[in-house]
Amino acid sequence: MRIVVALGGNALLERGQKPDARLQIDNVNTAVDALAPLAAEHEFVVTHGNGPQVGVIALQSANDPKLSEPYPFDTLGAMTQGMIGYWLQHAFGNALPDNRVVCTVNQTLVDKDDPAFANPTKFVGEVYTEEQAKEFEAERGWVMKPDGPHFRRVVGSPDPQSIVESDVVKDLVNSGVTVICSGGGGIPVYRDSDGKLRGAEAVIDKDLSGAILSEEVGADMFVILTDVPAVMEDFGTPDQREINRSTPEEMRAKGFAAGSMGPKVEAACRFVEKTGKAAAIGRLADAPKIIAGEAGTIITRDGKFPA
Repeated sequence: MRIVVALGGNALLERGQKPDARLQIDNVNTAVDALAPLAAEHEFVVTHGNGPQVGVIALQSANDPKLSEPYPFDTLGAMTQGMIGYWLQHAFGNALPDNRVVCTVNQTLVDKDDPAFANPTKFVGEVYTEEQAKEFEAERGWVMKPDGPHFRRVVGSPDPQSIVESDVVKDLVNSGVTVICSGGGGIPVYRDSDGKLRGAEAVIDKDLSGAILSEEVGADMFVILTDVPAVMEDFGTPDQREINRSTPEEMRAKGFAAGSMGPKVEAACRFVEKTGKAAAIGRLADAPKIIAGEAGTIITRDGKFPA
């Protein structure tokens, strides 16, 4: 099969961990240990989040006295694509020395008039206290919002329209290359009145972008890997239960929270509706079982898997 896997940010940096490079590299190696058997057997494309990492680099840029202004978020996105992509490329290369592996820097097209620019919702960076959040809002003009018991910076997250380099990625996969691409949802770009690409100050949701990437490269399955075994109905209540099989219509009717499982469910549903293929959401350690239909939440048009 041709599989696109979207790695959640927790695969790189768990909440509360220091964003040290060594720690993240260790986490990447653990993630690749779970994915390498699949990459050895299937045509494989990996995308990943960058929320914690892009926030760290944004803070460094804002604090650099040598800069007249911080680096924009499209540039920061490119930096994290290269950094995280290198870690993944290195780990896959070591785990699968006979495979050809490459990391590409990708742009994702958005609408410059997307209302998300005026209503930032995408969390980036580390967690702060309410007092620290207020200081950042006053001193830096950042928008801070609650994330559980803490506060984090938020930036605009426009809806992805297409992956600019998807044809190149597809050519690489057709040639038998394992590809790491579209990290952090891709570098956000829009077309100006002359049709030229321009960078946008935003961070794109990696799952929504991953759904488009999966469609455009002809994936047979789109898999979103996170830190929970499956999507839960009535999450956090005594009636909590795993959803193992479902359809886009059923999943949308359940109304999952926008700040947590909602975007993952929406991304999976979009891919299924566009392609008629299967999408899945589950735990990284269960990746082989998810592909086999033995774990996770699997969404298809008729709620059946395998067909």
